[in-house]
Amino acid sequence: MDIKMTTTTFELTGYKTKNNLGVVRGVIVRSRSIFGSIGAGLQTIFGGDITLMSELCEKTRFDAFSLMLQHAESVGANAVIGVRYESTEIMSGVTEVLCYGTAVVVE
Repeated sequence: MDIKMTTTTFELTGYKTKNNLGVVRGVIVRSRSIFGSIGAGLQTIFGGDITLMSELCEKTRFDAFSLMLQHAESVGANAVIGVRYESTEIMSGVTEVLCYGTAVVVE
């Protein structure tokens, strides 16, 4: 599915929703490695952007988004509206990231 066919709004500009196929989601559970934790700890000494953690967050969100798109395609959607993210710390150093939205067919 084309990333341009996703939106955080509840309609896709320029398209008419033909069919609502329900909620689709992508879930990723990630943990920090000991090396990543040490590296991020060292970065905090100097302040500023903690690039190791920023990169991990971006990759995790991208992976959850990609899984949501795969789920949408599997139910026959050509677009996803109302896209949202949520995250929960499951245990120390282990986080779940959920990306979800409504799968639709647009024309």
